[in-house]
Amino acid sequence: MLDEFKEVQETVTPLTEEQFAHLGGGSLAYVRPISSEDVARLFPQAPALQPGLQLFALLGADGTPIMLTDSRDAALANALQQELQTVSVH
Repeated sequence: MLDEFKEVQETVTPLTEEQFAHLGGGSLAYVRPISSEDVARLFPQAPALQPGLQLFALLGADGTPIMLTDSRDAALANALQQELQTVSVH
């Protein structure tokens, strides 16, 4: 059985960076906790926020920022409204 797995593993071609960036085709997203100190990096247009806040970012599968909120439920609801399937990222 190990030999069969090795054969399959050897025939799989890794994704290029461009292929990986387009993974999900605009239909997948994930919610990520983010501190207010890190908001400017993902959302440069956002106003300055009080330090120490725990927020949630809704991001496209390629990491594109979609929404920033103070509630995980609000981020998930927004994904649903935009017909995005949310996936877990570990």
